[in-house]
Amino acid sequence: MLCAPLGSLISNHVSCQVGIMLGGLLASTGLILSSFATSLEHLYLSLGVLTGLGFALCYSPAIAMVGKYFNKRKALAYGIAMSGSGIGTFILAPVVQLLIEQFSWRGALLILGGFVLNLCVCGALMRPIALKEDRKAAPEFLEQDYVPKAQKQDLKRMSICSPLIKVWSHECLCYCSWKEYDFLLMPGFMVLAVSVLFMAYGCSPLFVYLVPYALSVGVSHHQAAFLMSILGVIDIIGNVTFGWLTDRRCLKKHRHFCYLFAVGMDGLCCLFLPVLQNFPLLVPFSFTFGYFDGAYVTLIPVITADVVGTSSLSSALGVVYFLHAIPYLVSPPVAGWLVDTTGSYTASFLLCGFAMIFSSTLLCFANLAKKIKRTHLLPLTNDMGKKQHIWSNGAIAYSVTAELGQKDVEFLAVDTNSYSNR
Repeated sequence: MLCAPLGSLISNHVSCQVGIMLGGLLASTGLILSSFATSLEHLYLSLGVLTGLGFALCYSPAIAMVGKYFNKRKALAYGIAMSGSGIGTFILAPVVQLLIEQFSWRGALLILGGFVLNLCVCGALMRPIALKEDRKAAPEFLEQDYVPKAQKQDLKRMSICSPLIKVWSHECLCYCSWKEYDFLLMPGFMVLAVSVLFMAYGCSPLFVYLVPYALSVGVSHHQAAFLMSILGVIDIIGNVTFGWLTDRRCLKKHRHFCYLFAVGMDGLCCLFLPVLQNFPLLVPFSFTFGYFDGAYVTLIPVITADVVGTSSLSSALGVVYFLHAIPYLVSPPVAGWLVDTTGSYTASFLLCGFAMIFSSTLLCFANLAKKIKRTHLLPLTNDMGKKQHIWSNGAIAYSVTAELGQKDVEFLAVDTNSYSNR
């Protein structure tokens, strides 16, 4: 996830196909090299760095392509696409264990390397499409003096960040890069970024410490593992069903609040977890937390697209997943330190719960402030519209302001012959 912006950069300047195929090649190479590892440091580089970099290059372009292909059922499409991660984890866990038993861990890594190489095939199927939002940016770009006239007609049919832009001048590339990341200055995206930081901090430790917590309150090892299985399966169901629900006409306009509700519910689950100290109470917790975790994960790219637009979605998702990765790495050690310091899991789970509730509350207040501002600006817009009157008389058009102090009278077109005939 830390390298997600790199995947977005490659997909924007080359293509999503090349980004995913390159990522699949790197991930497969890392797994194959890991099968020949002779030390732990070798595994750090091959399995950790190289394979992780490959998956990072694949992830954000693949998610962004879903948003480009689907509009009417976008949330459902994201839910189905992102449920593949949970389904793959659920199926591959016993398969990998079987491979290790049959071929040892080296043989298992070698087989997985060949299996992951199929990402190149998946990437080749990602046919790029041109969006209307991309085409709208082309006329503005054509005004620049450094764009050759012979290539202006080609540019009209292409995205502003098309691969052919790379062969043009350095100034052209700088302009393209600026247009890719101008969403970073949008207030809506800034609030979303801060909210993602707190949300990611809250959700990560529970996946690490749910089983140890269950064991600490007297749950057996088999039952504790079953809790994680429940959480994983319900997470997949939440991906698909919540995406389908938020695509309904009654909820489609309120996706932001559906996302806030899902994050807030996960936060409440974390707050109540310290009082759930037996297996019958932990089972409903796993159902609830798993469902709403899958729900808000599905809506992250949908909300991001609503904030920045589809044309900037790939770059924005790279930044969002990068911000998501930082607290995801930091929070488990912090939670472990709190457990060691206090001698219980209560402080860790409470901190996670409050972080997620703060994330939800922050976005909620931002949306309310935006609506209030829009409500106040609407009457002013209507008043300004009433002051402007436009009359047309045959081929004569006047644009006259209603305020008496202004003397601007603009003759847009005059046909003297038709006017004299009248």
